[in-house]
Formats: sequence, C-alpha cells, structure tokens
Amino acid sequence: MAKGIRKRVLEITIVKNGCYLSQALSSAEILASLYGGIMKLGESQAPYEAPRFNGVPGQTNKDYITGRAYNGPVIAGYDRLLISPAHYAVAVYAALIESGRMSPESLFQFNVDGSTVEQIGAEHSPGFELTTGSFGQAISQAGGIAFSRKRKQEDGRVFLFMSDGELEEGQTWEGIQAAVFYKLDNLVIYVDVNGQQYDGWTKDVMNIEPITGRIKGFGAECVTVNGHDPESLYRASLTKTDGKPLVVLCYTNTTQEIPELDARKPHLHFVRLKDYEIDKFKTILAQMEKGER
Repeated sequence: MAKGIRKRVLEITIVKNGCYLSQALSSAEILASLYGGIMKLGESQAPYEAPRFNGVPGQTNKDYITGRAYNGPVIAGYDRLLISPAHYAVAVYAALIESGRMSPESLFQFNVDGSTVEQIGAEHSPGFELTTGSFGQAISQAGGIAFSRKRKQEDGRVFLFMSDGELEEGQTWEGIQAAVFYKLDNLVIYVDVNGQQYDGWTKDVMNIEPITGRIKGFGAECVTVNGHDPESLYRASLTKTDGKPLVVLCYTNTTQEIPELDARKPHLHFVRLKDYEIDKFKTILAQMEKGER
C-alpha cells in the first residue's frame, strides 16, 4: 500500500505539474498502516467515483455529505479518523485508493475546479471529516469527538493524523493538555515527524525537540517509532495508556524511495519538476510500476 501511495502521488506530480509529493513520501507507511489494519473501519459509504462538489450544507442542500463517508459508518464500534494537515490530502486520496475505498480514476480529478478531490482537503474531500482550519486546530476537534464518545460510552477510538510542524502551535499543546485532563484514552495521535516545513528544517525555524519529553511532561503517553516500519506503527497502536491519550511520533524521510530529491532538501514543501527533470522522474515512475523500487 505504501509503495502504491508513493507511485500514485508521483504520477500526479508529473501530470499536474506539481504536488505535495514529499508529504506523501514521508507519510506513506503511516497512512497505509492506519487504513491497512490499525483502524477498525466499516465499508465505505461514499461513491466509488469521487463526486463533484454539491455545495455547502443548508436548508436547500439537505443531501450534503462529508468526505468521512469514505471511512465507513460513524457508529459505535468503529474508529474515526481526522486529518489535521490538509495539504497531505493527495496522500490520503492515494491511501483510499490503495484500500479499495475510491477509484483510481478519481485521483485525476485532483485540483480540478468543481471537484471534491481538492489540493487542500476540506470537509467534503474524500477521507476528510472536518475542515481543520489553521494548523493545530484538529486536535481540539478530535478531542471533542473523543470526549463525546466517552460520554456516550461508545466503543471505537478517534485517530488523528498530524504533521510535526503543528507542534509549534500553542493550540496543539492546549489540546494535549485538555485530552490528558479528560482522560481521553480513546484518542490516538499519529505524527509525521519529517523535520521539514515550508521555510526549511523545522529545527532551524522553530525547534520542537525533545518532543517526547514535552508530550510526557503534559501527561500523555508517547511512543517513538520508525515511521517507515509498518510493524512498529502497528505495535504502537496497542500501547497501554492507563487513561491517557496516546501520541505516536513517527520519524520519517521526505524523500523515502526517491533519493533523487535529496538535493532539494529541505525545500520540498511543494514539488514542481523542471522541464529537464520530467523524463528522469517518468523513468522513476516506471521503475515503481515494475516493482523495481
């Protein structure tokens, strides 16, 4: 699944003349593991072909649905998934395809006017339950859902996928503090710690290490794993938390399986290929399709 995610996003990067490729390269195993076995999700309730945007909810639009339908029914016994960094949307779409929840053809509606397969995911985009606004807000939303589920005594956990840049945001730490206070042991946060952001290396822009010590200092349970090792990602989800929320720090590489991008580090926030690079990356894509990478 992870290899499929990388292959699909590289193809879109070539076809669309630019995409959030590095985010897919770093998060592929995380999303593949979440959709491939960590989360308990029911069958997709959404159309296999991604629909066109049908407008915002309101009195005249009662049929409005959110992208969460791709993650199965929202009922007790099943897990919920929230995506915090909306620019990871293309990786989420690829994960939906690899898990059989959305058609491969839908990905080519990526960033097309009127499509729900948006470049920056919103609440109507496949796999997205909420529009998370500025970075750091989704943890509060996930905490609210987890709190509600505990009040209702519903089985099923709330999973939140985050990027490490969000740990610079004060609201993230307020969200962790609240989740600890309310003993939200049904909240599991997977963080893609790839060490890069728009302006360069995270350590140079706003150093957030040591992350583990800070999270444990706020009272949450914290596990550190190799974000490209599915077995470690899965085992982390089984961690006993004793009434605490769980944060899984997944250390990753933004050029995983495509080292040809190493020379661009740390400026990989949005990858647009130069004309003279197209043939080289088409060759890389062909190697991926043949299983040579």
